[in-house]
Amino acid sequence: MRDQHPPAADAPAAPTLTPERPAPAGLSAPPALLPPPRTAPVPRPHRPAPGRPAAPRTRGLAPWLRLLPGLALVACATRLPSFRLPLWNPDEGFLATQARLLADGGTLYLDVVDRKPPLLPWLYEGAFTLWGDTSLTPVRVAAVLAQLATAVLVASLARRRWGSAAGRTAGLLHLLLCVGLNPEDTQAAAFAVFLLPATVAALWCADRRHWGAAGAAVATAFLVKQTGAVVLLPVLLLWWRAGGGRELGRLALGAALPVLAAALVTDPAGFLFWTVTGSGSYASFSGSVPHVLARALVNAALLAAASAALLLPLARAGRGPAELRLWLGASALAVATGLHFFGHYYLQLVPPLALLAARALHRAPAAARAGALRATGALAAVFVLWGLLAPRPGTDHAVRLAQTVRVLTAPGERVLVWTMHPETYWLAGRPPASRYLTAGLLTNHSGGRSGADVGEPYAVPGTWQVFRAETAADPPRLLVDDSRGGDWSPRHLPTLRALIADRYRPAGTVDGARLYVLRDR
Repeated sequence: MRDQHPPAADAPAAPTLTPERPAPAGLSAPPALLPPPRTAPVPRPHRPAPGRPAAPRTRGLAPWLRLLPGLALVACATRLPSFRLPLWNPDEGFLATQARLLADGGTLYLDVVDRKPPLLPWLYEGAFTLWGDTSLTPVRVAAVLAQLATAVLVASLARRRWGSAAGRTAGLLHLLLCVGLNPEDTQAAAFAVFLLPATVAALWCADRRHWGAAGAAVATAFLVKQTGAVVLLPVLLLWWRAGGGRELGRLALGAALPVLAAALVTDPAGFLFWTVTGSGSYASFSGSVPHVLARALVNAALLAAASAALLLPLARAGRGPAELRLWLGASALAVATGLHFFGHYYLQLVPPLALLAARALHRAPAAARAGALRATGALAAVFVLWGLLAPRPGTDHAVRLAQTVRVLTAPGERVLVWTMHPETYWLAGRPPASRYLTAGLLTNHSGGRSGADVGEPYAVPGTWQVFRAETAADPPRLLVDDSRGGDWSPRHLPTLRALIADRYRPAGTVDGARLYVLRDR
């Protein structure tokens, strides 16, 4: 034991060092009393949201450079049938006719109208301006790119939660499930396909707390199709879970500005009426309940068949993240809006379904995961084969009718085709005589309903007054009644029946469609 020696009497006492009393020059303070040295801040590690287990991920571009070629190949393969026919459904025909009028100087909601926002008509118009208006190949290429972009965003969302393998699975599942309906619903370059990238982008941005961009993505989804706005619900859930607060202002501003800009660029009153207030009769239910229920069940059964290999893993995996469940529920609400249940409405379910399925397979054994992916791929191949081989009698009829219209009229002469399938205008290369391209706006007839109230009293308010003025000022050279005896045929409509009797003479039939030529006066 060391001896303890007290300090010498004449030795100076050691100064007491405190933070307030710095050490005199030449003396060193004890290390425990010195302030800690300044160091660079340590970056905070990424912490997954509650219920999101951390998973190993490879950083950088290398994983995406490996993933993109495979997803691009699958996107091209699954959309190969879309290039087979000139048109797949009436939406493509409507958009093509609409875009040609816009490219010729027309104004949306004034010279041509539809109950849809303007973004997709503008896309078609841009394609027609750049590459001509006789083929839909450019917009179908754009549809392939839209599906690829959606798959990449879905993969990124899954990768952030469950790792790179789950990301690859989610992107692949999205592309495979998107063909799991009637080909006329999945292969058309129409609203549902172009809606998907914006909805997934909204979740992608909100997941990273980019609230202004998330709002802009919600607005973009709305400007493609009104039901795209339901993605705001899971975005708001992510905002609330992130702490809420003033970031709501950025989200609201990002959502409001694009919509306001679109309204100002078109006709603000027309934009409001045709996208919101004037769609009440279309969104409200009327008609046969069994007919509506049958359509809903058939399309749900088709998507369930395409997802058959994923149903058991989904059931075993449990509920999943709240934002994904809310996204799926909000998309189901969008499908049910208006109770039409068209097959392409169901495509809005696919991105959240693919993410939940990727989570379920991530938790399953490797063998089960591989088997489910192979089975889903085989089912998707069946749907693609259906699209490559199935006949399309409606398209054949429109082509034959358009050929006859070209024979009976000269280029530039206006034509009125009383139809629910306006592609005849585009195929014939003749301008429509009215801003209303289908009989639906003038009669309340809809292909998604049976037994609904149909006739002049049930038209969109004000449409018949405009229609009478259009046909009186510049009567169409040719009038085609393509109703083929339906409850919206001219014999049920006094105004149209009187117009035909007063000014037209019969000119033959094509597949049941009656043609009338303007009498010379």
